Amino acid sequence: MKLYVVPTPIGNLEDMTFRAVKVLKEVDFILAEDTRTSGVLLKHFDIHTPMQSHHKFNEHRTVEQVVERIRSGQTVALISDAGTPAISDPGFLLVRACVEQGVEVECLPGATAFVPALVASGLPNDRFCFEGFLPHKKGRQTKLKNLATEPRTLIFYESPFRVLKTLTQLAEFFGADRKASVSREISKVYEETVRGTLAELVVHFTQNQPKGEFVIIVAGFEEIN
Repeated sequence: MKLYVVPTPIGNLEDMTFRAVKVLKEVDFILAEDTRTSGVLLKHFDIHTPMQSHHKFNEHRTVEQVVERIRSGQTVALISDAGTPAISDPGFLLVRACVEQGVEVECLPGATAFVPALVASGLPNDRFCFEGFLPHKKGRQTKLKNLATEPRTLIFYESPFRVLKTLTQLAEFFGADRKASVSREISKVYEETVRGTLAELVVHFTQNQPKGEFVIIVAGFEEIN
């Protein structure tokens, strides 16, 4: 009678933990963001536990049903397509509902994209602010304006289709000379980290077509005395 939140690899399948495999084999069923994507992972590790779809388009409708199944005695694992569920992925609503109704929640440690990107950036990582994906339209400029004076290192997720636009806007709002780092395809074959000023990164990704999933790390604001 428990919900396990189970991180899955963000690239290399060898990043899967022994404990994660054991839990996924032992639970009564698995909630997966995309059952086709997760099916590849489960097949690789010889996991035959039944799956049920749980994604951002249906989680509002399925949360109560899942909580009831757990309260009736079943044990459930929640996974996303890659990384730790609820970090810019579905999962928060279910975890909150379980906590509110007294259902035990246990989150296994494991892969998440922003930690290796932050550490590899060379920027201060003792204090940081995780922003995930910026709003696409409404509130985007206001958010950037407010973050321009944030002293902590900033972390953003971005798609290959919007990364150049985002870097250009960051340079506009934060200053072209602000130091930053961009990591893509973390833990995959073509993993790459590019470091420099925001202006230099704009030039780089203008000349090199962005491919893969991106994590942008930006140095915090420093007052000049």
